[in-house]
Amino acid sequence: MNPLHQALRNLIIFMVALAALLFGPAGPRRFGEAWLYLALLGVLSIAITLYLAAYDPALLQRRLRAGPGAEQETLQKVVVAIASMMVGALMLVASLDHRGHWSAVPRPVVVGGDLGFVASYVIAFLVFRANSFTSGVVEVTSGQRVVSSGPYALVRHPMYSGAFLFLLATPLALASWWALIPALAACAAIVVRLRGEEKFLAQHLDGYRAYCDRVRWRLVPGVW
Repeated sequence: MNPLHQALRNLIIFMVALAALLFGPAGPRRFGEAWLYLALLGVLSIAITLYLAAYDPALLQRRLRAGPGAEQETLQKVVVAIASMMVGALMLVASLDHRGHWSAVPRPVVVGGDLGFVASYVIAFLVFRANSFTSGVVEVTSGQRVVSSGPYALVRHPMYSGAFLFLLATPLALASWWALIPALAACAAIVVRLRGEEKFLAQHLDGYRAYCDRVRWRLVPGVW
């Protein structure tokens, strides 16, 4: 199948799954936060997909290989599976929260969550522009080199920085304090994945150890 068509098909399946989790318990009515969230996700995802299809189809093809089954190491298979389940749990908890009125999230916080969500996609776009080898799995491919420009000049794993922002902004955008619990669990899984990936890259990618010496911070400059 054409990579663009496959990517769009995968996106549709993903969005249908998210909609089922968000609207199953809560229902589609009076959940405006979820409708806006899905609209933003769809528009931003399609925009990046079309950009990659036009300017970096090889990267788009690499990004299609993702998920627990695509990983080579057992630890990464487990970590990705846990992270995926926590994302699903996040959506489900947000829906239950909306139905049960458990949280009272101020409107400015919800708007901040939407802005953070958009910012996470901006970070992903900058990563894709800087690094054409941004794979969906932990691997080193032929011709791959260490990238130290763009967001990689600030942190060693900017894609995961964006993922953290995505996970922490989503509960706020969906007006659910309780959904932060699975979001934090997913963040913990990413930290485990990140550490395993650093060890793998240090062993298999020339120049990566020297890059780690130059760029101290992993996710957030000045923090970690």
